[in-house]
Amino acid sequence: MNPEETRIRNTYATPLRRWSVLCLVSFTMLTGYVMIDAMAPLKTLFEQQMGWNSTDYGIFTSGYGWFNIFLLMLIFGGIILDKKGIRFTGILAAGLMIGGALLKYWAISTEWNNAVTSLSIGGHTLFSIKSQIFYATLGFALFGVGCEMFGITANKIVIKWFQGKSLALALGLNIAAGRIGTAIAMFGSLPFARMTGNPAAPIALCTILLCVGLLSYLVFCVMDHKLDRLTERPESSAGPHDDSEKFKGSDIVHIIRIRAFWYLTILCLLFYSGIFPFLKFATELMIQKFDISPDFAGAVPALLPFGNILLTPLFGSIYDHKGYGITLMWIGSGILTLVHLIFAIPALTAKWIAVVLVLLLGIVFSMVPAAMWPSVSKIIPYRMVGTSFSLIFWIQNWGLTFVPLLIGFVLQKYCIIGTTIVDGLSTTQYDYTLPMLIFAVFGILSIGFAFLLKKEDARKQYGLERANLTDHSNV
Repeated sequence: MNPEETRIRNTYATPLRRWSVLCLVSFTMLTGYVMIDAMAPLKTLFEQQMGWNSTDYGIFTSGYGWFNIFLLMLIFGGIILDKKGIRFTGILAAGLMIGGALLKYWAISTEWNNAVTSLSIGGHTLFSIKSQIFYATLGFALFGVGCEMFGITANKIVIKWFQGKSLALALGLNIAAGRIGTAIAMFGSLPFARMTGNPAAPIALCTILLCVGLLSYLVFCVMDHKLDRLTERPESSAGPHDDSEKFKGSDIVHIIRIRAFWYLTILCLLFYSGIFPFLKFATELMIQKFDISPDFAGAVPALLPFGNILLTPLFGSIYDHKGYGITLMWIGSGILTLVHLIFAIPALTAKWIAVVLVLLLGIVFSMVPAAMWPSVSKIIPYRMVGTSFSLIFWIQNWGLTFVPLLIGFVLQKYCIIGTTIVDGLSTTQYDYTLPMLIFAVFGILSIGFAFLLKKEDARKQYGLERANLTDHSNV
């Protein structure tokens, strides 16, 4: 970008407009995250009222990443983002989220009468699954394509509008908005389902929120279009420190040859595998291990994203002004490991212990992402940022898909210890020791990759331990 374009961009992209853009895009992100975790507190309710079991729930939860992983939709999404730009890709992503939510709602609200969907080839049955589970999972998979695509788009938007300013703080606030969505789901889904007497009611409400989120994004598109028109640059190439080169297919080869990219990506995979799948089972853990009432059980894991809301901007600001990006990553990974190991101790069942451990998870859930995502823009050139984020998210989705499936299988196969009565209904009782140990292993491995990243940063001088803020005025 030449000096004149920089001057015009900075004249239009005032602090008020930058932070307004962040609010609009982050609100759309929030609506997506409400839908992601809308069913997380409902596992026990679905087992009681709809005949699901832990394996069914694990299959449904794993569906979020089906299309992203096996059809490479996240990779294509990143290429579309770098080719077509943030406005087109964001609108497409929001539309896919709404479409997936509608399919998911239809599947859950329909009476299937124990119908089964099967696929057979040459007389051999490839799979046989309850129809309700199958179509709900397909809806969640379509929604997952849109939500992950919007995630990489939102990150590129923040980099475009905040590079050289308070980038880590802005990315942290964007992450925090998603965590607000998670907290809303964890707090509100179960009480709302009980109040309406309809397990599908939270999904309907989330679908309405997604439509409002799309409207918010359209307002952002108007502002972004004006910014690009002032500098007379096409949307797909406009960006900070961009040499106007458009994305090329060979750039994928360039990205995958960067060793630091792989260390950061695998760390992301391991870290999030110890967080998001845990949240899917956390409400039931609170009910069964810590004897918390179902009416309040979702409130305890909801403390995790609330802590994230407060602390992610703080850690982002530290990275902006002081640096220490990798240090934040390995400290967070260490605390993650410790928390899951304590959760695994059978004798520790006091309610206050559960609250303290979830609050600690909230700290690490703030610390690591606040340092991780801004680090990508130090390793990868801007024109490749969309594709690099899509590759990271694609690999991350392997964890988000198969870890819940693994935990559901382990619970069903090895952890059933009897039955209990919850709200007058017979409910399967699980021992969560083994699942918590699995989550702890992810934390241990993430510590190792944080140290490998630190070693590579020292060799290549990416500046991952240095401050992000280059312009202390007009932040």
